[in-house]
Amino acid sequence: MTVHFIGAGPGAPDLITLRGRDLIAACPVCLYAGSLVPEALLEHCPEGARIVNTAPLSLDEIMEEIGQAHAAGHDVARLHSGDLSVWSAMGEQLRRLRELDIPYDVTPGVPSFAAAAATLAAELTLPGVVQSVVLTRTSGRATAMPEGETLENFARTGATMAIHLSVHVLDRVVAELTPHYGPDCPVAVVWRASWPDERVVRATLSTLQTAVGQEMARTALILVGHAIGAEEFEESRLYAGDYDRRFRPIGTAPRFPEGAE
Repeated sequence: MTVHFIGAGPGAPDLITLRGRDLIAACPVCLYAGSLVPEALLEHCPEGARIVNTAPLSLDEIMEEIGQAHAAGHDVARLHSGDLSVWSAMGEQLRRLRELDIPYDVTPGVPSFAAAAATLAAELTLPGVVQSVVLTRTSGRATAMPEGETLENFARTGATMAIHLSVHVLDRVVAELTPHYGPDCPVAVVWRASWPDERVVRATLSTLQTAVGQEMARTALILVGHAIGAEEFEESRLYAGDYDRRFRPIGTAPRFPEGAE
C-alpha cells in the first residue's frame, strides 16, 4: 500500500502528468483538495473508488482516512492543486506518514506561476533583464512569513516576483514594490490560471489598483518584473551562430571537438 501525493496542476484537467493520471486510475481511494482541484480529474478514478473531498476535513481526519486505507491495503491518490513543493501542506502529512511507517511517493504537477506565465506567453527570465524568479506570498491568517522574507527584501534583487495569495492586500504590495521596481514596472494579475473562467489584468505598479478594482479573489497570482511584456532584451548566446557548444562545435579549435565525450 502506498499513498501517492499527486500535483493536480493549476486547474485545467488536462494539465496533469501522465504518471499522475495513471496513478489516479490505479488507486481505489482518492483524497482531493476540493476547493482548488477540478472535479474533472476525478473521472480518472476507477469505478467504485472511495472519493473524499478533504477541503472540510482536519489533518487528523485526513490521516484517519489514510489509516483506514492502509489497514485495508488500498493505495491512495492524494491530490493537491498545482505542484506539491510549495504551499501544499504536504510536509505535515508526510511527517505523520513517516511516524506511522506508511509508504508514500510524490508526483510533481504544473505550478500556478507556470500556468500564469503560459497564459501571458511570457518568459520570466530574459538575458540582460532578469535571471531569477522569486515565489513568495504575504503573511496570512494560516501562516505568517518568517522574519526577513519580505516583499521589500525580495524586490531589492530586481528578480521577477510571483506573488501568491496576496491580491486582497494589493495596496500593500504596490507600496512595498514601487520604490524598488519603479511605478512603470509591468505587472500582470492572473485569476484562476488555465481554468475556463480565467481572467487577466495587465498594468503597471502605478495603475494596478485601479485596473484590478474589486474583481479578483484571493486565488489570483501577481507577476511583477521588467521581464513581463519586455521587447528590449539581448538574445541568448545559447543559440548564437558563433557560440561554441558541445552539440555545435564552431571554428578550427572548438572547445568540444566533434565526437568528444
